[in-house]
Amino acid sequence: MVVLPRAVHPGAWWLWALGLATAASRTTNPIILALIATAAGIVVARRRSDAPWALAFRLYLILGGLIVASRLLFRIVFGGGGGTHILVTLPGVPLPAWAAGIRLFGPVAAEELLGGLYDGLRLATMLVCLGAANALANPKRLLKLVPAALYEAGTAVIVALSVAPQLAESVLRVRRARRLRGGAGKGVRALRAILLPVLADALDRSLTLAAAMDARGYARAGSTPRPIRLAGGALVVGGLLGVCVGVYGLLDATTPRPLGLPLLAAGGAVAAAGLLLGGRRVQRSRYRPDPWRLPETVTALAGIGAGALLFTSAAVDPANLYPSLSPLAWPQLGVLPALAVVLAAAPAWLTPPPQAGTPAEPAPVADRDRAEVTA
Repeated sequence: MVVLPRAVHPGAWWLWALGLATAASRTTNPIILALIATAAGIVVARRRSDAPWALAFRLYLILGGLIVASRLLFRIVFGGGGGTHILVTLPGVPLPAWAAGIRLFGPVAAEELLGGLYDGLRLATMLVCLGAANALANPKRLLKLVPAALYEAGTAVIVALSVAPQLAESVLRVRRARRLRGGAGKGVRALRAILLPVLADALDRSLTLAAAMDARGYARAGSTPRPIRLAGGALVVGGLLGVCVGVYGLLDATTPRPLGLPLLAAGGAVAAAGLLLGGRRVQRSRYRPDPWRLPETVTALAGIGAGALLFTSAAVDPANLYPSLSPLAWPQLGVLPALAVVLAAAPAWLTPPPQAGTPAEPAPVADRDRAEVTA
């Protein structure tokens, strides 16, 4: 059976990525985290298009590396001696009496470094998973999925999500313009010549998107009375706060049970009531809606299944998800986490390939010329 190239529903990619991020939040095992990040990278490499938003995945990888490095540096600077396996002893910095309990430098233990490495890898992997969704899903088409009651907030969120893809595209265009003009500078001098036009161009393009969306009627309240809008907004905000607390209660094993699933269900119900109340008088039409077919269902279930398998593994064998630091123990890869990784990488082969030659949306002529002249 021949599968025709087409764009996968952006909501499916975000459900898949959120499932992977949830799976990464349930473990500090570096093997599992590295495999989850690798699975996300494989899916991005096989299914991303050549559109501008697909170029931002590298930025998330770099940011993830910086997170890991900062966690290790933090453990070294602010007391890394909480262990028995001392790797190196750095000269300590004496502090005044009011800073008792804080230590700068001193002995660095393997247990502390590994603890910082595990925590940094977990946060970096979650960021990479969200970056994969940003590289695979068109952030502008996500606005079509926002309920009518959330169009005002949805406009701001979509503009914010488009900054990173616009930034990646601006870097490529400004560097190309510098090469055409014979700019051969490297290091700090080249960074100073590129940074300002890149930031200005990315910001201008995001503001242009916001102006275009406003001109086309996004975030308009329509004929909805003000009391109904306020009541709907209050219900949505309160319900979403309950959902956030409920999700935290599910992810954190130390949180009391009433703050987990019950609060999540109650918050979801209140938020749904607010969405219905706020959007019943707001009519929006959709031009060429994205289809939801079998590949979208498979993609969403792959991410959700990966997170569910890690939850199950936490109940069956929690020691496998959290390697021991005292005493030190080698991390192991269990059967359920391995199945979760395989499931996470399945959309790389079970989804239709992207359309070749996806046109990138050009910047306005004035903005493009300004960026190239500045470079």
